Amino acid sequence: MKKEDKGRIINELTEQLKQYPHIYLTDIEALNAEKTSKLRKACYKQEVKLVMVKNTLLKKAMDNVEDTDFSELYSVLKGNTAVMLANVANAPARLIQEFIKDAKDKEAARPKLKGAYVQEGFYTANDLEALATIKSREELIGDVIGLLQSPAKNIISALQSNGGQKIHGLLKTLEERT
Repeated sequence: MKKEDKGRIINELTEQLKQYPHIYLTDIEALNAEKTSKLRKACYKQEVKLVMVKNTLLKKAMDNVEDTDFSELYSVLKGNTAVMLANVANAPARLIQEFIKDAKDKEAARPKLKGAYVQEGFYTANDLEALATIKSREELIGDVIGLLQSPAKNIISALQSNGGQKIHGLLKTLEERT
């Protein structure tokens, strides 16, 4: 490969690493053409970008990202590496789990997680289950809004039900005492 081509690829990888907040390094070496096509389609549906890379070029691209130190992932840059880039933290992990679930031999199943950078933290292959259950930013915001709305909803429903008459009676009694 020519030096100019390598430089162009490194620049493209650097931009992709900057663009996506969640990065999964996987091994898809043993997938046949049919399963690779199925994986690519599943990635497309989940808005996960799947990129095959050379480890040395990926390492150089990671070095070019100024605001993040990816050195914890360097140890897994061995053998074949495919990068899964996503805006939703748990989407790639769920895809990987889905493929493992469908495999006959769970140990040899691919894609196999090598390492990940998710929500500004580093994860290993053993953390796949935790990564799949991580809630997205939108889900967490929805949970917080739901928790904040819950007390107000309870008060409104109490006032609208027969309990509202009881509360009104209690307030009337307290008013008469003063």
